[in-house]
Amino acid sequence: MTDDDAPKTHAQAHRLRKDIVLGEATDEARLIRFVAGPDGMVVPDLARKLPGRGIWVGADRDSVTTAAKKGLFSRAAKTKLTAPPDLADQVEALLARRVLDSLGLARKSGSIISGFEKVIAALATGKVAWLIEASDGAEDGRRKVLAAARRAQISPRLLGAFNSDELGLALGGENVIHTALLAGRGIDRWALDVERLSGFRPLLPPEWSANEREGD
Repeated sequence: MTDDDAPKTHAQAHRLRKDIVLGEATDEARLIRFVAGPDGMVVPDLARKLPGRGIWVGADRDSVTTAAKKGLFSRAAKTKLTAPPDLADQVEALLARRVLDSLGLARKSGSIISGFEKVIAALATGKVAWLIEASDGAEDGRRKVLAAARRAQISPRLLGAFNSDELGLALGGENVIHTALLAGRGIDRWALDVERLSGFRPLLPPEWSANEREGD
């Protein structure tokens, strides 16, 4: 870490953790915490609440796979640990569940708006922080929603990592295609989980058109 990268405040320094793959101090928001389970298995701790010494790895599939294959968890813990072969898949599933569960909580607090017409209307207010489009939704409807987003006072970010069934289960509805997440308390924490998820799966489906993916 260079002088320019050094933490400027005590709070920033407190958030730095050593990435066992890179061997560098990194903001913990960009890392996944793991702990040693009672059976000697490596356990992901996304909420950072499990007891034990934390082992920190970059929030991306390659880093987690490298740490598992090269025995870096054991080296960091200074004891024999077993990393399951599907550890990166476990992390992806846990991150996806965190993101979806948070959307469910946002719905209960009134921060989620679903439905084509309601989302279009919400975009006009300039209060939409994220557009969440079902990955299997029709292109025509998505194109119209994205066009409305481009006309908004503040352009929202776009997430298309979940299909309509996954969104429906999280939001307690059926055929959930178009969803808007309003700016407000907790949005930054949710966005950090989305950023960590992006290291394990694309946030936008590869089959979406270039214009949709670029927001043009």
